[in-house]
Amino acid sequence: MSAVTANLVKELREKTGAGMMDCKKALTETDGDLEAAVDWLRKKGIASASKKSGRVAAEGKVVVAAAGNHGLLLEVNSETDFAAKNERFMAFATTAVQVGLDARIDSVDLLAGLPYPGTGRSVAEELTALIAGIGENMNLRRVARVDVAQGAVVGYLHMGGKIGTLVSLESAASDLDGLRELGKKVAMHVAASTPFYLNRDQVPESDLERERSVLADQARASGKPESIIDKMVQGRLSKFYADTCLVEQPFVMDPDQSVQAVVDAAAKTLGAPIRVAGFARFLMGEGLQKRDDDFAAEVAKQIGQ
Repeated sequence: MSAVTANLVKELREKTGAGMMDCKKALTETDGDLEAAVDWLRKKGIASASKKSGRVAAEGKVVVAAAGNHGLLLEVNSETDFAAKNERFMAFATTAVQVGLDARIDSVDLLAGLPYPGTGRSVAEELTALIAGIGENMNLRRVARVDVAQGAVVGYLHMGGKIGTLVSLESAASDLDGLRELGKKVAMHVAASTPFYLNRDQVPESDLERERSVLADQARASGKPESIIDKMVQGRLSKFYADTCLVEQPFVMDPDQSVQAVVDAAAKTLGAPIRVAGFARFLMGEGLQKRDDDFAAEVAKQIGQ
């Protein structure tokens, strides 16, 4: 029997796009014969996954996992919404985000290399097998990790995974259930109101200068004298902060109050200060080019009609 070397496994991976464990198994089954191993992978449907890697995957699902002081958002993409609703796809996404949370990772590269439970494969290799089984290109697009030293991290999914959010609340409150309830409300607000920054301190100076410039030009265009433009700009910046900063936004469930006011009221009820320490928000497919082909025509093509 020929030895299955690391270089041989590497060569088969480059040739087929299949995962390391699948390549090792193929070479073992074929006595180290590279071409026979390629055929073995093709028969199993694994090698075909590499051919799909160039196709646009702009659908998919956002999944969230949160426990105690930690949370993780993950976006997994597929080519069609139909595939994203496949039970195997959904099981993979929910398992992968939990694997990432448990390992406290903060990048898709780290997630891809972690062991996928019960398979002997990595997360990336399990995804390759899933691509071969479902027949669409898929990828781990991005992750966002949110942590807090003391308090709670709460996740929320909207529209079946089209939007996912995480919110961290820093607090010494002993009523963790009450803290999580508040966190869920703020996470729902984040899903609905799309804040860009947590608070004024997090607004980059470049963004602030651009906004000041726009507001100053608007004031000049309306014929206002230069002597009052600076005061006008400062006044209008308050509206900018209320639109873009989470804690200053009108709370979606009670627009007469800001998010900060709602948090402060909850702090009095729970008997301890509460600070919104961080948040993350993913909109599935944001920034990706969607497929515009006719899905029905694609299916007909595949079955030869």
